[in-house]
Amino acid sequence: MSRWVFSKARRLFAARDGLALPLQGGHLAFALARLIEDGADRGILPVQAIPDSWRDLLPALTRRPPPFAEIEPAEPGRPLVMGIVNVTPDSFSDGGETAGAAAAIARGHAMLAAGADILDIGGESTRPGADPVAPEEEIRRILPVVRDLARAAPVSVDTRHAATMAAALEAGAEIVNDVAALRHDGAAPQVVRDAAAPVVLMHMPGTNPRGMQAEARYADVVLEVARFLRDRVATLERLGIPRSRIAIDPGIGFGKTMQHNLALLERLPILAGLGCHLLVGLSRKRFLGRIAGIPEAGARMVPSVAGAVFAASRGAGILRVHDVAETVQALAAWRAAATGAAADLLTV
Repeated sequence: MSRWVFSKARRLFAARDGLALPLQGGHLAFALARLIEDGADRGILPVQAIPDSWRDLLPALTRRPPPFAEIEPAEPGRPLVMGIVNVTPDSFSDGGETAGAAAAIARGHAMLAAGADILDIGGESTRPGADPVAPEEEIRRILPVVRDLARAAPVSVDTRHAATMAAALEAGAEIVNDVAALRHDGAAPQVVRDAAAPVVLMHMPGTNPRGMQAEARYADVVLEVARFLRDRVATLERLGIPRSRIAIDPGIGFGKTMQHNLALLERLPILAGLGCHLLVGLSRKRFLGRIAGIPEAGARMVPSVAGAVFAASRGAGILRVHDVAETVQALAAWRAAATGAAADLLTV
């Protein structure tokens, strides 16, 4: 039987008088919940009216997961900020500005100075239609960058290939970030398990970004993404990778239309019920350009920061971004307002 409890609240404050429950143990909270059983909607209830038979599902939604990869943010309580370092000649976001190792290393150090908590290093473009890159070439591109930046901060390797994962982890990377959720390469789960590495599992139709947009068909994109990630987490647990080492990513822009992306952002708390850290990466993506009327990817900083703050307000614990300084500043302002409002509510 498939059963879910999803938070359903538009204004989230700290819990008071039993009228709200915390969202993953943070300062956000929810007063209403939607119950779904085997795909059937059982309705929206106040949290205090959730039936006893459903309450075993609440701990994953309300308890704070342990720090992802044992990383604490520079500012306590805010989401982790993951800076994107593309070592590719065909990146959609920067046109290959950091395709060389020296430029990528310089970009990574600048992101750390701006407040990034993690650096995510990739050597294969995952934009729609991008040509695949052989692991040997991917390793050649990223290894000097990983070796340098891993001495300064936690590093994540953005790859679908087990050989690249293994080489990057040996070179100092700590985290694997796989857009294919460890499905593209049959050896990938063993590499992650044997290294005891934290891993990010992303939703994407199929395992190759090249044709993913042709697969953007869903009856309910949010429930289908949630089921996919739930099943991947369960599969990897059976393979020896504990839930505590797994973060999940709804895959904004990966095999989704603009309407799908917006639905996932609006209903993001659904994914909190899996009990994993939630990563959102929407930085500079095409749907933001369509909304804001900005065709150039590199000019989409403002809508990217707005989207990141919105994702944080819906429970995202890790934000994957290009514009680190601006995101860190916006999060500081948002958290000051959000925590201040919660304190005011508690003292009324």
